[in-house]
Amino acid sequence: MIEGAGSIVDAHTVEVTQPDGSKQRHTTKHILIATGSRATLVNIPGKELAITSDEALSLEELPKRAVILGGGYIAVEFASIWKGLGAQVDLFYRKELPLRGFDDEMRTVVASNLEGRGIRLHPGTNLTELSKTADGIKVVTDKGDEFIADVVLFATGRAPNSNRLNLEAVGVEVDQIGAIKVDEYSRTSVPNIWAVGDVTNRINLTPVALMEATCFAKTVFGGQTVKPDYKDVPCAVFCIPPLSVVGLSEQEALAEAKNDLLVYTSSFNPMKNSISKRQEKSIMKLVVDAETDKVLGAAMCGPDAAEIMQGIAVALKAGATKATFDSTVGIHPSAAEEFVTMRTLTRRVSPASKPKTNL
Repeated sequence: MIEGAGSIVDAHTVEVTQPDGSKQRHTTKHILIATGSRATLVNIPGKELAITSDEALSLEELPKRAVILGGGYIAVEFASIWKGLGAQVDLFYRKELPLRGFDDEMRTVVASNLEGRGIRLHPGTNLTELSKTADGIKVVTDKGDEFIADVVLFATGRAPNSNRLNLEAVGVEVDQIGAIKVDEYSRTSVPNIWAVGDVTNRINLTPVALMEATCFAKTVFGGQTVKPDYKDVPCAVFCIPPLSVVGLSEQEALAEAKNDLLVYTSSFNPMKNSISKRQEKSIMKLVVDAETDKVLGAAMCGPDAAEIMQGIAVALKAGATKATFDSTVGIHPSAAEEFVTMRTLTRRVSPASKPKTNL
């Protein structure tokens, strides 16, 4: 392990500038780039007053008033964290719902839960200017509204860490945002240089990077030719309560469908909420191909969603059908047993129609 700033000199040489300024060169048969990504700031006046998730993890004190720009994983998760610790949180995002790319029905549930927890949502709203005042940071929106915050978090995306690697000089191709172009085996345009993880901008999740790296190691050093499999990759958003999904959303399934879809949903108040009297329902959903009975996607928003969905992911990876779920004995009392007791069809959807929210 060599600490320093690395760059590629040629197809077989890496130069490392060490903390004391000295430089070392190392030659190798293969080079693997796994430099990840970095949070970006929105280019508006006063952007230097904002922080990213990097700084949010090392604040010296808890903000009493927080403004968050963004509707993705990080924005929703930090909104939940800070609100849970007692801060006033305003969440701004461009779309009608947070978590673009997830199932629309589940996005609606998450938005409702965030509001139920006291987070103030501002859909369809952008920030236009930040300025320092005696009372904090003044935030101006594109609708002309003004807010005062102790901290402003930009969670609007990340950029691949590729710009200081000297890639162009050795012929490694990147796309318009700087993501390294790779083939299905993670090989770049230079045959002995490889790249995995966020720097390639495929599915930017830590376990996916681990899968890509494992496939690289098996292909290059293990005598096996193995490529990553991006089908049915489970993921979770650790808002409160968390959302977790695997497979296709209803919208994705409709876009790909040749047959009708059967949608099963379940909504219930978890037993652990009975003492606190919190009215926050758990929501579960299965999307099934009506012709083959194959389960195409599963989603859950509720306590322990990620723990439950990891097991469901194994079932989908194995090609489970709805009949498989129905014939599985549940564990009682648990939330997870709802996935194997959803017998009543919520709706049947044709590929020619649009999905409807039923929760």
